[in-house]
Amino acid sequence: MRVTDSSKETERPGEPGWPDGARLPGEPERPGEMERPGGAGQPERPDEAVRLARVALMRMAEAGDAVMGRLIARCGPVAAMEQARRGTLDPGFVREESDRGGPSARQGDLDRHAAAWAARYGDPAADLAEGRRQGARLVVPGDAEWPTQLDDLEDVRPFGLWVDGQANLRFSCLRSVSVVGARAATAYGTTVAAEFAMGLGGRGWTVISGGAYGIDGAAHRGALASGTPTIVVLACGTDVCYPSAHEDLFRVVREHGVIVSEWPPGAHPTRLRFLVRNRVIAALSRGTVVVQAAARSGALNTASHASGLNRHLMAVPGPITAEVSAGCHILIRQGKAVCVTSAEEIVEVAGSIGDDLAPERRGPVWPRDGLNDETRRVLEAIPARGAAGPAAIAVAAGVDIGTALSCLGGLAAAGFVENVDRGWRLRPTARG
Repeated sequence: MRVTDSSKETERPGEPGWPDGARLPGEPERPGEMERPGGAGQPERPDEAVRLARVALMRMAEAGDAVMGRLIARCGPVAAMEQARRGTLDPGFVREESDRGGPSARQGDLDRHAAAWAARYGDPAADLAEGRRQGARLVVPGDAEWPTQLDDLEDVRPFGLWVDGQANLRFSCLRSVSVVGARAATAYGTTVAAEFAMGLGGRGWTVISGGAYGIDGAAHRGALASGTPTIVVLACGTDVCYPSAHEDLFRVVREHGVIVSEWPPGAHPTRLRFLVRNRVIAALSRGTVVVQAAARSGALNTASHASGLNRHLMAVPGPITAEVSAGCHILIRQGKAVCVTSAEEIVEVAGSIGDDLAPERRGPVWPRDGLNDETRRVLEAIPARGAAGPAAIAVAAGVDIGTALSCLGGLAAAGFVENVDRGWRLRPTARG
């Protein structure tokens, strides 16, 4: 069932789309997410002012903006939005950023940052209405559907998420694995990705990926074939189909999973947004599997985020002559990723210790495997062609005649050898 927010927006005179209760410039700052009195710090569901503030921030600040993330953490989304809208930051925050050092720490850099935010301000109520019209719902920190593992991103945590689809995002992510890889994947790569995703789905695990060509698309299709929800994390608005050839795929995902985006309706992808998006793919899941990746690729960027977040990192080996597998081999060789070759092995790495063990892989079992050393030596001493007497067999096997006769009797009973006029020989079915 689709989850929607039925809250009703109201307008304040002179501020279209802004609800009553939102603080105007000059009013005291208030925290963004309130806490229940005596609730041991449990957050209350964000009110409409907070939701609209976060919608505004999703357009004003680029996703992954750490400065804005720290501003929200310091004073809440409503006050952060108002400072960004004015283009003037609180002096206390400016001092904290200066003490922190690093990029954008100087006053002039922060002023330019704030000016850029102010220039991108739009009507948050219009964005909220457009998102709902497109069938998406807004999920923000404090909502029941918000995946709390995203909080591990700290300063670069998403300001909010647009979610379009029938599945519940938080529940779908509880047991999930990200499957990523090259767009220009080989037939080997897409086959492996689809089989892994189908196997994971059959075990009740959700597959998360970026909806791109190659490995991403194959992983989503494999998950859908298993009847399990899959999650597409876009680098554009949920209403923008990129790549356009995946329109049918995304339609099916909406019916059985969810499409997720940090960007407002109508936003188009850029090279940087793909890289920023990757941190969400890594954070949502318990682990990331790199199926194919060149030595320099977006999949390795996702792998880097997974390692930084202490998520499990896995990689699939490929031909050493394949450039598209070079990145996987680098991860394995450097000890950053665990080599995996099946869905069972992925579940063993990302699942619960002791509960999700993969079956131990073994080679074929032959009848000879159960023989003891003496009996095996006697069997090996029998000529491949012709026959030999027990004395000759005992000498060749390095055992006494009594042991040879005992072993030959056991081998005959097991169907390995037979006694003929010229001595003992291998049965035709036991040769090789």
